[in-house]
Amino acid sequence: QVQLTESGGGLVQAGGSLRLSCAASGHTFALGWWRQAPGKEREFVAAIMWHSRDVFYADAVKGRFTISEANAKNTAYLQLSSLKPEDTAVYSCAAAFTPVPPTYMHTPAAYDYWAKGTQVTVSS
Repeated sequence: QVQLTESGGGLVQAGGSLRLSCAASGHTFALGWWRQAPGKEREFVAAIMWHSRDVFYADAVKGRFTISEANAKNTAYLQLSSLKPEDTAVYSCAAAFTPVPPTYMHTPAAYDYWAKGTQVTVSS
């Protein structure tokens, strides 16, 4: 049984920072984060492919969020900086166990397991 363990999230003022972490119980091909705000569709945030260390970002977070590898295997961090109220959402970690082309990292179909999500609230 694959497990994804998330931590981080919370309430922060605009301009502030938070760090999310995600640890997978098994070997993964890639880890990513998605978010969903109330009344909106789920959207891609960022991802990292382990074999190439390639990283991917949504345009809305590029330059403000950073995804990185933790010391522990199959664990990633997502540093959220310069947060804006529109970043408020439930952030969910997702794991890809099957190799896919980099162009698929922005699509939900690339991911095999999803965590429940953690709330990030940015106040103005």
